[in-house]
Amino acid sequence: MIVDDIKIKIKAGNGGDGAVAFNKNLMSLGPVGGNGGNAGSIFVEGIVDITALNQFRFKKLIKTENGEMGHGQSRNGNDSDDVTLKVPVGTVIHNLTTSKDVEILNLNERILIARGGRGGKGNYNFRSPTNTTPKEFEKGTLGQAFDLHLELKLVADIGLIGLPNAGKSSLLNELTNAKSRVADYPFTTLEPNLGVYYELILADIPGLIEGAASGKGLGIKFLRHVERTKILFHLIAADSINPAKDYKTIRQELEKYNPSLLEKKEYVFLSKCDSVTEKDIREKIKQLKGINPDAHPLSIIHPETLQKVKEILNQIKSEKISSTKK
Repeated sequence: MIVDDIKIKIKAGNGGDGAVAFNKNLMSLGPVGGNGGNAGSIFVEGIVDITALNQFRFKKLIKTENGEMGHGQSRNGNDSDDVTLKVPVGTVIHNLTTSKDVEILNLNERILIARGGRGGKGNYNFRSPTNTTPKEFEKGTLGQAFDLHLELKLVADIGLIGLPNAGKSSLLNELTNAKSRVADYPFTTLEPNLGVYYELILADIPGLIEGAASGKGLGIKFLRHVERTKILFHLIAADSINPAKDYKTIRQELEKYNPSLLEKKEYVFLSKCDSVTEKDIREKIKQLKGINPDAHPLSIIHPETLQKVKEILNQIKSEKISSTKK
């Protein structure tokens, strides 16, 4: 099970207090209270593992240690270590305490989310010609503490969408090294799966149904993953009684959830074409082309239809490479 929506608490440690101490050695009298140590801060860093949020299922409080108090003989307290939370690229960190959001969109991107407290000054720092035995010192400052809501929205070049059992997982497995579960019944994919086709990341979005935008079926849990995909591959099963209706059902749910999703470039594939006659394929492709000109037949056991998918992917790959060079 992939955790893609979870709430946690974070608490950076407090800085150590400065010390009040005086030199006990003869002929060397004076203040020698050291400074308190700084507390570690908390960072988030982007990684490719989409299961990384699973670590927070049973660990809801993340904290760093306090800085050590200052010592005598001008010895400063030790700093405590920083903590870095590894989260999947595409994670949105909603700060529920400040109502501010940050996003991790790049691999190895590292962002500070809770600053540790600073150590206070010891009495050595308060000495002066008129105050040779200061007893003043500073307390360490408090570390920041926040309630966070971590929400994963996959970042992918291609999002495979469609009704349950439309063949999305089979296509992902055929094009990439993904090992998505495949079976001849609905809802075999209960969590997003990723695969890589050369430089392109493909995301198999679990099957949506009518009412998904309102939470029906797998609902909004997976619609949010469509937001970050650049291009949509919309699969419609060839054995459907009404492919046009299936197409419109998914498009309506995308619009209800976020109208901007309809602006994404979309290719339509009539999948599982090996399960129907050539006449059915021609009629249903004609029907789909009336809605979207980029409609193509598809069967993972027919190499010529898979080749068309690869041609489209190769074109997208070339455009992606060209855009990164500009």
